[in-house]
Amino acid sequence: MTVNLNLDHIPPKPARSDFGIGAVGAGFIMRDVQLKAYANAGYNVVGITSRTPEIAREVADLHAIPKLYDTLPDMLRDPEIQILDIAVPPDRQSDIVRQAVDLGVHLKGILAQKPLAVNYEDAEQIVQLCRRRGLPLAVNQNMRYDQSIRALKTVLARGYLGNPVLATIEMRAVPHWQAWLRDYQRLTLLNMSVHHLDTFRYLFGEPESIFVSARKDPRTRFAHEDGICLYILEYADGLRASGWDDVWAGPRTDQDDLKRYIKWRVEGTDGLAEGTIGWPQYPNRAPSTLTFTTNAEPNVWFTPRWNEVWFPDAFQGPMTELMNAIATHSEPLTDGADNLKTMAVIEAGYRSLRERRSVAIAEILQAAGAFAS
Repeated sequence: MTVNLNLDHIPPKPARSDFGIGAVGAGFIMRDVQLKAYANAGYNVVGITSRTPEIAREVADLHAIPKLYDTLPDMLRDPEIQILDIAVPPDRQSDIVRQAVDLGVHLKGILAQKPLAVNYEDAEQIVQLCRRRGLPLAVNQNMRYDQSIRALKTVLARGYLGNPVLATIEMRAVPHWQAWLRDYQRLTLLNMSVHHLDTFRYLFGEPESIFVSARKDPRTRFAHEDGICLYILEYADGLRASGWDDVWAGPRTDQDDLKRYIKWRVEGTDGLAEGTIGWPQYPNRAPSTLTFTTNAEPNVWFTPRWNEVWFPDAFQGPMTELMNAIATHSEPLTDGADNLKTMAVIEAGYRSLRERRSVAIAEILQAAGAFAS
């Protein structure tokens, strides 16, 4: 076996990219990340709306977006809006999707934020709404498009590591907890670990069960069930995938962020891969990294590198997949039904935390009628 270092770390360009995009929401992730990624890709953002019109107006001016809508129904009635790109808190997505299904007769697809909802039941309702209408729904699980994670997926698919034995993601970084999280009780698993749990699913498929241990985060003053989270995904073939999501990361100050990082490692029967995620260094451009070795070419460490970064470059990926799905009349890779499986892992994680036991993912799916099949 010869190692090929073209690892497809960037998704291919969409077959068609002229769809008119309507942006819903004008917060950080839309303003500073998604719209910047779309501009870099040359995607056609037609208009924007937000609950706070003055902020939407600022964002429209910043990104030269031609149309500003006072309300969501105004946007949905515009035939130029073909893709709805939603970036709002998860408890608001269901109502927006419902309006889109009812009023957006010209819509061809929806890109929703992750987490798709606060709980599995509400996420399932969103997926059902879109399925009944026949409207493609993609979920913005953007860590799948981090360059090191895409390259790792290629390394695994080519068999360079053999059968995966142990996989880990270790995070020592402090997310910005938005004000709307205060009402959820659910914190880290739902709003940060969702990246890592979905990434494990992307890389290795469906786990059988999850065990979670967590404690509250000393820095977070509002009520929450889960702060610092440690979890293990158990796979039928023996693979164990473990995450340490340390959102405390020590008593940091404005002057000292205490060496924040995210790193990952995969050990297989025929090789080993490890890497870092550049996100904690944002807004500085820090590309994620990958280093691996394989028995196919023993005693050699391969260190491919690239210039692209997760924030904002990888955010082109979910929109690209949705555009391709619309153009080819297929389902996007991060479609709503697939994302329900990630939501089921999260729901099982909260049950594990409360009941102090390993919880089979099937417990959640069976209780919900196994819609995510």
